[in-house]
Amino acid sequence: MESEKEILDLLNKKSSLKQEIFEITKDIFADLQEILKEKAIKLDDGITDKNVSVSYEESGDFDAKLKFSGDTLLFNMHSNIFNFNQAHQVHQTTYVKENNFRSFCGVINIYNFLSDSLKYNRLNDTGLLIARLFINKDTHYFVEGDSKITSVFKNIFKEKLNKERLQDIVNVVMKYSLDFDLIAPNINDVKVVSVNQILDVNNKHLIKTSKKMGYKLSHETNIK
Repeated sequence: MESEKEILDLLNKKSSLKQEIFEITKDIFADLQEILKEKAIKLDDGITDKNVSVSYEESGDFDAKLKFSGDTLLFNMHSNIFNFNQAHQVHQTTYVKENNFRSFCGVINIYNFLSDSLKYNRLNDTGLLIARLFINKDTHYFVEGDSKITSVFKNIFKEKLNKERLQDIVNVVMKYSLDFDLIAPNINDVKVVSVNQILDVNNKHLIKTSKKMGYKLSHETNIK
């Protein structure tokens, strides 16, 4: 039978660790919000076309949106702390093997949405999770996501996350989103339309719109 001593040990070690990581991740996300706000102002001031703009919006401590042209990046901090399955590459690092508590991480998800999907409340449209930023108890980090993003941030837990690295991450995901164009869906996927969709056309788009239908994270494509 489990003893109270074992329960207390877990509370004092693992639960305390998770709370510490949460506070670290929250502080980093606050820094990220400031970086996004400043970047929106700086880029918007440098745009010469009046039809193109960059803007920033946040709702609470865990969400931030950066809108630029037809794209919106949604940065979301998850309130929970995560570990990885034993097959994940983080467990193969010497750094984690020396202390398995180092694999526990807070996570910031980065989604790419079409700006019009949010502007016009197109509820059938989908966004794309393009990257996840993991931060551990030592403020070490790694980025997981599309290979075009992770190829820039190859090292796992090799360095501490700071404002300079946050700037780099924002720049990379912005460029990735701008380079990633909207592709017209196959006509066979959208040629059948219900009467209800036609009647509701003024409120919702008929076609589910997204930049692509699927993706793989870096650990699924053996990108180290």
